Amino acid sequence: MGASSRVYKGRIGCRLRQSAVAIKMIDGFDKESTKAFCRELLIASSLRSPFVVSLVGYCIDRQGLFLVYKYISGGSLDRHLHQNDKRKKVLPWEVRYKVAVGVARSVEYLHFGTDRCVVHRDIKPSNILLSSKRSPMLCDFGLATWTHGPSLPFLCKAVKGTFGYLAPEYFQNGKLSDKTDVYSFGVLLLELITGRKALDQNQPQGDENLALWAKPLLLHGEDAMEKLVDPRLMPRAYCRNEMSRMVGAAHACLNAEDSTRPSMDQVVAMLLDEENACVQCSLFGGNGCLAGYCSQPYEPQEKWDVGGHLALAMLGVSDEEDDSCGR
Repeated sequence: MGASSRVYKGRIGCRLRQSAVAIKMIDGFDKESTKAFCRELLIASSLRSPFVVSLVGYCIDRQGLFLVYKYISGGSLDRHLHQNDKRKKVLPWEVRYKVAVGVARSVEYLHFGTDRCVVHRDIKPSNILLSSKRSPMLCDFGLATWTHGPSLPFLCKAVKGTFGYLAPEYFQNGKLSDKTDVYSFGVLLLELITGRKALDQNQPQGDENLALWAKPLLLHGEDAMEKLVDPRLMPRAYCRNEMSRMVGAAHACLNAEDSTRPSMDQVVAMLLDEENACVQCSLFGGNGCLAGYCSQPYEPQEKWDVGGHLALAMLGVSDEEDDSCGR
C-alpha cells in the first residue's frame, strides 16, 4: 500500500458556476506521505488524456496535503461489475467491451504517450471510474511511478499493489516494468469476461484466484468462451468477435514470463482488431464506430509547471523519489 489517504466530494468555483470535484487528502506530514504526495502530483499533473481522470488542482497547508481531481459521476467499475444487489441490472456486454478498450487506451497512454513511461501499479476495477455515458477513466496514481522506458525493468525492495493483480516477477522478485501493468490488465479482462473477482473466497477451494482458475481454459481460445462468460449475462448476449478478442488478449497478458507479454499498444490492436482502427459492431448503433476509441496519435498537451511550488512539500525529503525502488 501507499500513503494513507481519504477522498471527499466537494465543489469549487463561484456560486453560479460550481464544479464537483473529488478531493484526496493524504494523511500526515511524515516523509513517506510527503514523498507520495509529491510523486502523485508530479505524475498526475503531467497527464492529459480523455481516458485518465484529470487533476484540477492541489493544496499544501497546515491541515494536510490535498489533490483535487475532476469528479466522475458514474462510480467505480467495481461497484457496477461486482454489485450484489440482484434488483439492479447486470453490466451489459457492450459496456464491458467499451471499458476494456478504454482502459487499454489509458494504460497505453501511460506507457507510450508521456515524456516518461508511467507504471500505474494498481490497475483494478475500483480504480476505474465510469462517466455518465459509461466511458471508463483510470484514476488513483498513489502507487504510480516512472521507469526509464517501456520494457526496461527495475527492482523494488517493497512490493506495492493489490493481491490477485500482481505479476509473478513483481510479486516474487520485485521486478517492475510496464509489463507489470499488462499482467494486471489481463486480470481485469478476466473480470469483465467472467464477472468474477480477482480473489474470491466464495469460490470452490482451489478456484479462489481468478487468473489461476482461468489460465487452463484460456488455452482453448474460442472453445472456452461458454465456460468463461459471466453466467449472469443472457445466453449469447455478447458479440462473439469481441469476446474472442478479449479472451485472446487476456491469455497473452497473463503470460508468466514478462518478456513474452504484449505491450499495451499491441493489446489495443488486439482488442480493436489489427486490420481496423475502428471497432465495427452493431451493438454501438450508428455506423458502429466506438467514438473516441479509434487509434490516433497522441497530441502534445500543455503541462503544469509544478516544480517550484513543491519546495514546501519537499523540505527535508530526500531527492531520491522512492526509497523502495532502485534503478
